[in-house]
Amino acid sequence: MLDEPRSGRLAAWGNALFAALVSPDDAAQRIVGEDVVHRVVGLPASSGPYAQQEPEPVGLTLALGRLRSLGALGLRVALPVPGHPLGLSGPPEFNSLALDAGEAVIAAGAALGLVPEAYEAGPEGDVHAEITWHCMPVREAPPADVPSLGEAERELAEAMRDATEVLTKLDVAGSGPAADAALEAYRARMEAGRRLLAPGYPPRAVRVLELAQRVRALVAIAYGEEDGGRGAATGVGGSAGAGREHGGAVSASQIAARAEALRPVERTARRAQVAAYNAYAEELERKRS
Repeated sequence: MLDEPRSGRLAAWGNALFAALVSPDDAAQRIVGEDVVHRVVGLPASSGPYAQQEPEPVGLTLALGRLRSLGALGLRVALPVPGHPLGLSGPPEFNSLALDAGEAVIAAGAALGLVPEAYEAGPEGDVHAEITWHCMPVREAPPADVPSLGEAERELAEAMRDATEVLTKLDVAGSGPAADAALEAYRARMEAGRRLLAPGYPPRAVRVLELAQRVRALVAIAYGEEDGGRGAATGVGGSAGAGREHGGAVSASQIAARAEALRPVERTARRAQVAAYNAYAEELERKRS
């Protein structure tokens, strides 16, 4: 629930690499994280309208270097859900793939985007994730519904109050093992993962991302889920028999009311996450203008 999206890691550490603040190997290691390997398919072999694609998947180091040579100035994040194409700018084919994945990276200046697809591999008991990034053309246009860092920070302060109020009304304080585990995971994340963003990001972006994760933690606790409150965005809240594991909601009507109350809170947190990850690219654009 509190893990960084893979698109966030790719954008943050890819931007640090573009700025020559980290080495290619360090950037690739940070992006891969706990996965086993990341590969990129569909990457153009050269620039120009008739450029061929690389015939085989390529590694992250080559892919990031190629994106830079193709004109990428900064990497942006999109975290779309049904009804909210957050961070996307088209075309429809790319938007559809990004929506299915729930995330994407846009290479601003190169008119290319990347969408992750995860595969499980390994024997039972030792399963690991292998990630394929699908590279596709995108439209160079302002991303949908992405706030500035200042706007995101102000919205998050209000969202924290709303989330706390919803939790109180749902009587989820101490609502069982799910809440305890979620809070403990958040505490561990805050202690062990202070570097939420790569070098080069402003402190305000780190502060906004930390607060956004805290809001999503509260949403997830209310849902009793491990997906960071994605149910709040989709309206999926689980069954009425979930009892204490679902924020104390014991009827379908209570579950529906909870989803309605938490949906705008979760939306605000996702918008803030995107604003934080995109702060590097936004700063570059301000300097060029």
